Amino acid sequence: MNLATNITKYRMILQRYFQILTLRYDIKREYLTLGIPVFIALMILVMAVMAGHTFVTDDPTGSGESVNDEAAAKKAAYEALVAEMEVAEAAERGEVVEAEAEEAEPETSKEKPKDDLDHIMVFAVLLAIIPYSIDSFLQKRLLQKREVAFSEFLYKLSELMRGGIDPVKGFINLSKTNLGVISSNAQDAASSMVLGKSFEESMHRMSASMKSRLVARYIDVVVQAAYTGGNVADLLFRTSEDMRSVINIQREKEANLKQYIVIFYLAQGIIIMLTYILSTSLLPLIQGVGMEMLGGSGLSDIDFERGFFHMIILNALFGGLIIGQITEGEIKHGFKHSAILIILSYIACVTLLLPAGAGTTYMITVFSGDSQEAFGGIPLQQPIIFNVTDMDGNPAANAFVKMSISPEGVISSSMTAEDGTVAVSPVPGSQTGTYLVTATAGESSATATIIVGGGGE
Repeated sequence: MNLATNITKYRMILQRYFQILTLRYDIKREYLTLGIPVFIALMILVMAVMAGHTFVTDDPTGSGESVNDEAAAKKAAYEALVAEMEVAEAAERGEVVEAEAEEAEPETSKEKPKDDLDHIMVFAVLLAIIPYSIDSFLQKRLLQKREVAFSEFLYKLSELMRGGIDPVKGFINLSKTNLGVISSNAQDAASSMVLGKSFEESMHRMSASMKSRLVARYIDVVVQAAYTGGNVADLLFRTSEDMRSVINIQREKEANLKQYIVIFYLAQGIIIMLTYILSTSLLPLIQGVGMEMLGGSGLSDIDFERGFFHMIILNALFGGLIIGQITEGEIKHGFKHSAILIILSYIACVTLLLPAGAGTTYMITVFSGDSQEAFGGIPLQQPIIFNVTDMDGNPAANAFVKMSISPEGVISSSMTAEDGTVAVSPVPGSQTGTYLVTATAGESSATATIIVGGGGE
């Protein structure tokens, strides 16, 4: 008993101090439900940037290697080819050449690039809008309950006035009963009447505390009726009936507009499925068309999946706001739909669309066809075969493998076969030198080399 009493006591103390702060500094709910979460989300983004998190950068190798690493790989492949040719020539002359022992270079542990800033932004946006969306949803439900309770309050007041009680006494008597969610509002207004405030001022105070435009409109009717006289009881009765009719019309309107919510949600799902089909079926056929077709920018170098991911998330954010404006008349009521659409879209994207987001880790190696000699502009005589397995060494069947060739050429991405292998026959460019063919599956990649020694025209 003492514990419950103490809890009630401290709760009332906290409420009183909060009311004092609210009145003194004009603290609004939006400062707590929107301002603070937005500030925290911005701080998370700033700290993520300072910690080295970045967006995914376009890398022609698809493996996160720098230009210096690419040049070093070309040089190593060229030196290995020259050494093999010298050994072959020496064998033809009957000379025995001892293979030089390659010095094992100490592997320098390279920190994996933190290219997940777009994922962090999604979580930051959710953190910023979810508290406000929940609060606005709860406030709207509370407002609807208050409007229904006020219509019942008008009906009860009209019944008291039919018995000959004036509006002020009837109001004070009703405030002592259980009026549901408007009990505190009615008690505050009744207290102001007891302290000598006018009926009009007290009613307007009640209207301000309830924060309902519908209630404010009908309170003006009640005040005018009380001052003009006449059959006020009948007027209040008709006012309560009219208010109930308006509330029912609003509910029917929202119920009829809910079909648009379903339409927007289905449209978002259709967009996700279309992008999934494009990423797994159509894009592997058109990626790697070559640098010449886009004036120096190959399709294989464009991260379509990441672009689709950004498009879907933005469409979820703004689509939810449009739902709120259409169905409920205010954009703020669309934040809850934006949060739901973003969460569902993010789960779908990292599961179906983004190779790195599905949580599947692959191991990929060059099975055959490495270090081939070829002519520029002509497909390889033997395909380069990559082997893709999971972390347990089992073949990864039907896994999407993104292919790229640099500095130029034609290559197509593809899906692995049942045995986990994928074969490609790239067409290198016309320049002589070393070409790198990179296969990327998930977050893993492997690189094969092609030595182009002359034109193939």
